[in-house]
Amino acid sequence: MRAVLQRVSNASVEVDGIVVGAIDLGVLVLFCADPQDNSDLASYFAKKIADIRIFEDAFGKMNLSVKDVGGSVLVVSQFTLAAKWRKGNRPSFSAAAHPDTGEWVYDLFCYKLREEGVHLETGHFGASMRVNSTNEGPVTIVMDNTQD
Repeated sequence: MRAVLQRVSNASVEVDGIVVGAIDLGVLVLFCADPQDNSDLASYFAKKIADIRIFEDAFGKMNLSVKDVGGSVLVVSQFTLAAKWRKGNRPSFSAAAHPDTGEWVYDLFCYKLREEGVHLETGHFGASMRVNSTNEGPVTIVMDNTQD
């Protein structure tokens, strides 16, 4: 599982020119499922994202979570996060989960985020999407299941 988190003042995702998900203050999550992902990992990532302290408190210190600031999360599926790019010039995406597995993990991850009490918006799994966002800070965090 891989996720790129961006602290945003706003973000939206369009499919065929129609906005299907939009948030104001919150976290944009670009999400990729790996073949070995499971429900425990989806739960872990959801809890971590709901609780990670990347918003500033009154003293300017990143000490607040998206829940603490009353923000929202926009999750967009992005299998290209699994790109193998070292060999040649055209990336391979063979490390991404099969679309059936990927969609199951994506849906489960979104369900778990909602269980954490986060207001959630999403894109459409597998669709060609246009993502717009204003990154604040900028704060961008890369998460994958191989990091400590």
